[in-house]
Amino acid sequence: MALVRDAKTLSNKAIASMRIAMSTFNSYDDDGRVCSVLLHLQHACEMLLKAVLVQNGEKVFDPGDGRSIGFDRALHRCRQDYDLSEAEAGTMRVIDALRDAEQHWFTIVDEDFFYLNTRALVTVFDAYLKRALEIDLSSHIPSRVLPVSTKPPGDFDFLVDREYALIADLLTPGRRKRDEARARIRALLAMEGLVSDEVQISQRDINRIEKAIRAGNDLAAVFPRLNTIASSIEGDGPSIKVHFTKKQGAPVQFVAGDDPVGAAAVREVDLQRKFYLRATDLAKAVGLSVPKAAALRAHLGIDGDPDCHHVFSFGKSKHHCFSDNARNRMRQCLDDGADIEAIWAAQRG
Repeated sequence: MALVRDAKTLSNKAIASMRIAMSTFNSYDDDGRVCSVLLHLQHACEMLLKAVLVQNGEKVFDPGDGRSIGFDRALHRCRQDYDLSEAEAGTMRVIDALRDAEQHWFTIVDEDFFYLNTRALVTVFDAYLKRALEIDLSSHIPSRVLPVSTKPPGDFDFLVDREYALIADLLTPGRRKRDEARARIRALLAMEGLVSDEVQISQRDINRIEKAIRAGNDLAAVFPRLNTIASSIEGDGPSIKVHFTKKQGAPVQFVAGDDPVGAAAVREVDLQRKFYLRATDLAKAVGLSVPKAAALRAHLGIDGDPDCHHVFSFGKSKHHCFSDNARNRMRQCLDDGADIEAIWAAQRG
């Protein structure tokens, strides 16, 4: 395949970052190793995705601000239009989430997990590079310099169970290892990118998970998404290939924000998706002024229903947000002939 100029430049940058990531992974120096590998792996993915878009004539600069699109938009467009599978996209999302956590704060990634995710990313990168741009990674990076581990790669379920047990142990009273435990929780949250199309590692999520682990909740209750993931390993030595897949028949558990049993499994990004309407948006959606919509909400008890209303706290600011359930209940009330003027007058009086 003859590459257009920008696609060739971007693919070269992608391979260069992958080469740096591989040499750093195998380096004897541990200082900054995880951070450096994750930064270069994520950059390699982003450059590859943009190379594919450019090669197919897509615009990669936002018409509004004139800046290049980011990783998430590039990933979504390749997933949607250019033959990137969901499993491949998930593997890239995990690396991006780990990179984000490590770059902007800190995380602890167990070496076995680090190796498994790195090898999985190399497998995905090689396959998509070859499929989308007809470039063979082995012609640029010899297999002898791909990530090498002295330990045999572990099964995903085993590694998750072991990591969860370690976190629980670190949170035992008297251990004084809370910072390490929370750093390891960040890594497990990042792994949810394999089955979730958006991953945001929030302090609120970490707080909920820490509280649940301290209370003795089991893995399935706290990380239900991880229970749907399996890993498959082919080959051995430097030529090993790792694939992450969704378990056959495994149900993906969705937990409502008002479910007290599954509170630890709720993620902040899921809450933001569900409760996305501000008071003004809700009023507009039901065709009322903001004051009259507030009166109808009070009449129906919307603000007291955790399936309709949620308060997001950002520092000292509190934002009241509403779900589609709130909108539907208010519309139904109006459609059934409720006298909004009488409701309005009663609430004012």
